[in-house]
Amino acid sequence: MKILVTGKDGQLGKAFQKKFQSLLQDNPSAFDIQYIGRRECDLADLSVLENILHEYQPNVIINAAAYTAVDKAEQEIDLAFTINAAVPELLAKYAASHGACLLHYSTDYVFDGQGDVFYNENHPIGPLSSYAKSKAEGERLISEVFASSRGPQVSKSHYAIFRASWLYGDGDNFIRTILRLAQDRSELKVIADQFGVPTSTEWLVALSADFLFDMSRAANIVLRDFPSGIYHAVPAGQTTWYGLACLAVETAKASGQNLLLEVANIHAIPASEYPLPAPRPMNSRMSTQKLQKALADFGLVSQFPQWDQLVRIYVADLVKNQLI
Repeated sequence: MKILVTGKDGQLGKAFQKKFQSLLQDNPSAFDIQYIGRRECDLADLSVLENILHEYQPNVIINAAAYTAVDKAEQEIDLAFTINAAVPELLAKYAASHGACLLHYSTDYVFDGQGDVFYNENHPIGPLSSYAKSKAEGERLISEVFASSRGPQVSKSHYAIFRASWLYGDGDNFIRTILRLAQDRSELKVIADQFGVPTSTEWLVALSADFLFDMSRAANIVLRDFPSGIYHAVPAGQTTWYGLACLAVETAKASGQNLLLEVANIHAIPASEYPLPAPRPMNSRMSTQKLQKALADFGLVSQFPQWDQLVRIYVADLVKNQLI
């Protein structure tokens, strides 16, 4: 099985490298994997990516690449749409015409954030920013490509779009920013009226691998025949940026990290007090019932721990490895 992973230098890409390295230790011949990042392929140049696809001929494409500079996208609209919409469309066209599988990652930002419900996959989207609109367009184009494709390979091809939120892993993210600030600041203001679910890239990648591959037979890892569509992929529970900041600082201190900032001096503020160039949804909570059912149909038990359990593990590991 030949697998192409884009975005190798991002948080998701690094997590996939770690996961596949582990799988190949147990079964060295299971996969032939090619990772590409900016050095191998500037995604702004679609012709380079097209050449890689036709030279490598992957059976599985994991698109872990994205333009994620939410505020900067307001000035770099064309680049955001190229990477977040045109690239997924190109990958979808290849997969649909070659009988391949595509796993693509999208975002909670495709919603307008109104109300206090946990959005399901059928809830109408309403992207607020240029970044969000580019991600929504990527979703639309992938679905449209597979729906309109014809030919002998179409029946073999399928896709999944995983919407995730508030990612953290090996790289820059909100948690690491808070912990860096906590080393030399005695007070901090953090938004407390935007709700969502922090998502560990390590957890998300493990979940993705279980969704994509049947690994029940150690000598023969095979690709699952999953239903194509959009799935929400986040841990259980909900919080705010303020709640996440408090837990991160509390856990770091309990793990032995010396921080100037005390949890009591983290002050909750409304988003209106911290204006940014690009609007964010106030509600990013997403229901995972569809994905849970798909995994249950594969015979897999629930793999959706509470968000705070995963954050505690992540922060404790940062402290242990002196990564703050």
